[in-house]
Amino acid sequence: MKKLVFRPERCTGCRACELACSFFCDGVFSPTRSRIRVVRIDEEGIDVPIGCAHCDNAPCMLVCPSPLAMYRDKDTGAVVINVDACIGCRSCMLICPFGAINHDAEKGFCYKCDLCHGDPECVKWCFTKAIEYVEDEEIRRSKRSRVAEEVAKVSLEAARFIKPGKG
Repeated sequence: MKKLVFRPERCTGCRACELACSFFCDGVFSPTRSRIRVVRIDEEGIDVPIGCAHCDNAPCMLVCPSPLAMYRDKDTGAVVINVDACIGCRSCMLICPFGAINHDAEKGFCYKCDLCHGDPECVKWCFTKAIEYVEDEEIRRSKRSRVAEEVAKVSLEAARFIKPGKG
């Protein structure tokens, strides 16, 4: 199963992801209609892309009082909101730890990323690869590589201080 991976260290704050998302989903270039958001942290001078993690035990699905409003797409693994069944109570929006769920006051329903049915537009338009759509195994392999590099670096540094035969 694939997951969206956000890499803030690569984000330039161009917001192309927000525009691509809003245009694909709603037919308008409007960052406020985007399912993904780029949050600017001025004190640090960084931009951080934020979106739905499609959690395995999604709290939004657990609190939703409308039995047909939220479901997991069997093909993509995305947590999806059925806007026709959503009652607009915003319970999902309040509990989401990522702030990834939005509410349309005019239409009276909540909306969020659905992974563009398995082909996320935000990924296609992120030229710095701050947003990637990768297989679970690739995520694990990448983490193992980073940890191995850190362990090797620390081990080599420590070896400089150990005298042979002295432990």
